[in-house]
Amino acid sequence: MGADLALSRAPGPSFAALRERLEREHREATAAAFALGDEALVRTGIGSLDAAVGGGFPRGTIASLEGPPSSGRSALAARLLAAATRRGLGALIGIDLFPPALVAAGVRLDRLLVVRAAEPIAVARAADIVVRSGAFTVVVIAALPGGRRTGAAAWTRLAGLAHRANALLVAVADEGSAELRYFASLRLETAIERVRWNGPAGHCCELAGYDVRALVRKHKRAAPVGDALVRCDSFEDRPLPVDVREACAQRVEVAGGSAEGRTRVFATSAGG
Repeated sequence: MGADLALSRAPGPSFAALRERLEREHREATAAAFALGDEALVRTGIGSLDAAVGGGFPRGTIASLEGPPSSGRSALAARLLAAATRRGLGALIGIDLFPPALVAAGVRLDRLLVVRAAEPIAVARAADIVVRSGAFTVVVIAALPGGRRTGAAAWTRLAGLAHRANALLVAVADEGSAELRYFASLRLETAIERVRWNGPAGHCCELAGYDVRALVRKHKRAAPVGDALVRCDSFEDRPLPVDVREACAQRVEVAGGSAEGRTRVFATSAGG
């Protein structure tokens, strides 16, 4: 009796055909409307992060990585540049990132264009030229502040150029301006959730890595998933030199007491 009822409720071929037809003719009202092909995405290679943003960062759009310095935003930008330089070209405008850290993230420096620009107007002009060339898959820039010269007009032009060039323009900011929040198709907010150290805590210890919480604040082209926890490891996998360890031991002895719980540390790794 139960088996017969289950069979009667199972969708038959006619139901499957009807569903396929509805999805084909009314795609904008189905889950397929949020699905983007592989050629339309830039994947970081971090499974949890890519899943949180609907499979990857959509090309032809502006994305923002927002968070205070050392919150992991540069680490995520480096992974996007690594994906871009794996098969094509990437660009970095108005931001200084440590080259060894970029290499450790997988970035091919021979395929990376670095443009030094200090003023917001210079960043906007360089981004205009680079994106308009159509040669770069990912372009990472220092976010433009709100204002008359680098506000809505600049973001409007850059959004149009990114769309025509099918490029991903990534703005890195402490906090996005009102114009950036409006024009960005994807907004991620980053924050350090946990810091990991090599060895016991004390005056001198080495940074082993940190866990970054990436929260999806906005996504125009995919159903929002929430957030992702990204593990970032130090690219300098080596012990402290002997002389440094001895100096640290002497410093602890002079200071007196246990080294546990002290906040002053010796870190040999650069974070973003």
